[in-house]
Amino acid sequence: MSLIEDLNWRHATKAYLPEKKVSEENLTKILEATRLAPTSSGLQQFRVIVVEDKELRKKLAIGSLNPECMVEASCVLVFAAWDEYTPERIDAIYDRTTEERNLPKGRFDSYTDKLKEMYAKQPKEEHFIHAAKQSYIGLGMALAQAAELKIDSTPAEGFDNKLVDTVLGLPEKGLKSVCLLYVGYSDKERDWLATMKKVRNPMDVFTIRM
Repeated sequence: MSLIEDLNWRHATKAYLPEKKVSEENLTKILEATRLAPTSSGLQQFRVIVVEDKELRKKLAIGSLNPECMVEASCVLVFAAWDEYTPERIDAIYDRTTEERNLPKGRFDSYTDKLKEMYAKQPKEEHFIHAAKQSYIGLGMALAQAAELKIDSTPAEGFDNKLVDTVLGLPEKGLKSVCLLYVGYSDKERDWLATMKKVRNPMDVFTIRM
């Protein structure tokens, strides 16, 4: 199938089969598509926490608008972004880049110095807002890869971020939760959206050509 066909196939799943699990092979493909997502300055300013443990998910479900999906999906992917840009974090990715490309360390110093100067002038809140935007690019890649594999998914923002951060120990990792992705297989008998027509704005409304 083409990407367009895959995207027409998928929907935001409203109920999952708790006994049916996504294979490790396919989960890895979804994570790899996410890992390969483009990010601003190539910094990969977000991480994906894979939550499979049921008891842990029950704790997270307390603050979720769709607690059944949180618990019954095969797993929950938590997209969490950097809480701030630091010189050390910027240097770490560019040191890895020069090493893997067999370039002299410091090859990109003129560029990274500009990045550090720019972020030093901004409050941490703006750092997180910018980093959080990058995680949505990864979320899009994960949704597309899951659809290609015919794995159901539900992107979610309806959850208690502070609860998720605390339960998963994200502050200690310098991260803050942004969005969730439930992954698994639809329970067609309870998934009320599964049989409904996909509705989007028509192309002439959605696009503005100039």
